[in-house]
Amino acid sequence: MNALLQGDHASAPTPFHALIVALTLAYLFGQMIAWVYVFTHSGVSYSRSFVVSLIVLPVLVSLVLIVMSNNIITAFGLIAVFAVVRFRNALRDTLDTCYVLAVIILGTACGTQKFSSAIVGAIALSGLFVFLWMTASGTRHRFDLILNLRWTRPAAELTEVSQLLNRHSLRVHIANQHFGKGAEAANLSYRLLLRDPARAAELLSELSEVAGVDRVSSVQAADESEI
Repeated sequence: MNALLQGDHASAPTPFHALIVALTLAYLFGQMIAWVYVFTHSGVSYSRSFVVSLIVLPVLVSLVLIVMSNNIITAFGLIAVFAVVRFRNALRDTLDTCYVLAVIILGTACGTQKFSSAIVGAIALSGLFVFLWMTASGTRHRFDLILNLRWTRPAAELTEVSQLLNRHSLRVHIANQHFGKGAEAANLSYRLLLRDPARAAELLSELSEVAGVDRVSSVQAADESEI
């Protein structure tokens, strides 16, 4: 046991302090890039697991390069193992790919006799995965309610609806508008960040009483997820 904890037994052992510094810096850089992505993302589809992957991947890459230590044979072996796993299993979630990469890297570390790297890497990765899960890292809360309604009056008369939504909401985002031809009704979809989420039923009741609103439905949006 002492031999396992005192250092690696490969042809190119890794100093313990260098391993810790490399993994810590990789985690910090991953967190920085992930938070930049969260604050700047403006597309329709948002995936929390992708944000978590941005944090974990730098740590995985750092660990795999430490394990390889410029050994081309180890590098080809690692690529071959991952290719076999990837070929046999279609991984749709980027976080699932991170887990597969993690176990392959740790197995490679054990197989190349980098026992200390394997122990530190396993503890660091397990702790990181649990930490990101417990803190719900990458979750965005920008809207409370997804509101859908059918509007039967002319589009120019939507001011009454807009004023009502602004009175109940801190932020109103028009997600979708579909106006029919001529006298056809319009289908509208809004994302709302409410001033008081507990008064959502009151908002729906007031909307249903507005002349021209034919049908109102809502979906709670506790956090944004992949669409």
